Amino acid sequence: MPETGSTGGVHNLRRDMGIWTAVSLVVGTVIGSGIFIVPKTMIVEMGSPFWVLAVWVFGGVLSLAGALTYAELAAMMPEAGGEYVYLKEAYGPFFGFVYGWTQMWVAKSASVATLATGFFYYLANFAPALENVVARVPLPIGENGGPLEIRAGQLLAMGVILGLGCVNWLGVRQGAGLQVSVTVLKVALFAAVVCCGLFMGHAHAANFSTSIAARGGAAGFFAALVAALWAYDGWNNVGMVSGEIRNPQRNLPLSLILGTLLVILIYLAANIAYFAVLPASAVASSNRVAAEMMRRVFGSWGAGAVSFAAMISIFAALNGSLLTGSRVPYALARDGYFFRPFARVHPRRHVPGFSILALSAWSAVIVLSGRFDQLFTLVIFPSWILYGMAAAAVLVLRYKRPDLARPYRTLGYPVVPIVFVLVAVLLLGFTLKNSPRESGLGLILIAAGFPFYRNWSRKLRRSANS
Repeated sequence: MPETGSTGGVHNLRRDMGIWTAVSLVVGTVIGSGIFIVPKTMIVEMGSPFWVLAVWVFGGVLSLAGALTYAELAAMMPEAGGEYVYLKEAYGPFFGFVYGWTQMWVAKSASVATLATGFFYYLANFAPALENVVARVPLPIGENGGPLEIRAGQLLAMGVILGLGCVNWLGVRQGAGLQVSVTVLKVALFAAVVCCGLFMGHAHAANFSTSIAARGGAAGFFAALVAALWAYDGWNNVGMVSGEIRNPQRNLPLSLILGTLLVILIYLAANIAYFAVLPASAVASSNRVAAEMMRRVFGSWGAGAVSFAAMISIFAALNGSLLTGSRVPYALARDGYFFRPFARVHPRRHVPGFSILALSAWSAVIVLSGRFDQLFTLVIFPSWILYGMAAAAVLVLRYKRPDLARPYRTLGYPVVPIVFVLVAVLLLGFTLKNSPRESGLGLILIAAGFPFYRNWSRKLRRSANS
């Protein structure tokens, strides 16, 4: 379907991204702040390095199952919007709308806000004044029902989001070129950090036998899994820019699978390095576990170096999230299920400019809403409702649309998508139990879209009948 450009003419997105850009979107968007921060949450929940590594492996296998499943959908329907397209085709426009609405107002915007918050945490390692409270909102919307405190670093994080939004507004080649460059740098820095932890003489096998008191059990496992899945979140994002990838029937499945495998290897190597240098108690007491590891190896300058690496990693994830996430409300508006300006494609830059800037602005606002751990729970709960439905769409469409061409078929079908869906259901149940406030807020924001859907549906029906 053609898109209306900002000057009133008809303009389309262009397929300007190749295989390496697609892989860099998977790797660069997934590896952000989580790997530097969530090991603390995971060890607090599980108590021992062995169980933390087990959760990382389980989360990685689950994400790979999702990638294998999504690869079939992406190759079959290579259009802008990702899961919006798959859900609409499998279940009808209402479920596609719920996905797009959730991405814009909750999942993608909160994900961007969480990344920017992590960026501010690591920058504060160089500039502690960023932790200072610069304003208080005298309303009971802050932590524990108190006033909302705004820190200097949050304002800086908002500026980073808006700046990257402007870069992506300039054109897909600018945004994609930045993504490839920063992702290559990020992977190289990760390799250096892992090598320093394992081979500089500070690794001790005894650390893997240490432990702390923890919740453990099924409740602890799923709480730790939520943290791990936040770190893995984003493997699906490349599907959102399907309409801008060359040879999508080949490049989309390859990028999903290769990118996810590379992320799993990097995450396991990083955590092995962390625990080789640090005992469980040190990981549990550090908000910046990678920085603490490098401090043990090289002193204060090592902590500063890894903080710089973390900022590069988060920067790449922020850019990739804005580049991909902005295509979802664009696809919604293109089909008439969102505010019309989001469907505009710039006549020269061939990007959904309004959608990019609007997502950036709303994400910047969400930065003010809470702490890192609160934000990633807000992201994971609504996201995994829709991830589970999208994975099940492979089963639905095999039955409903056997006529559709399938350049790639899910490896391990039907076991892989069924396992993915079942684990998603368990994860949602435990997340709702462990974090009712954040989960409930996500559901409220989703429900807020229902009146808008009814309004846009009526307009579309009237237009079709006229």
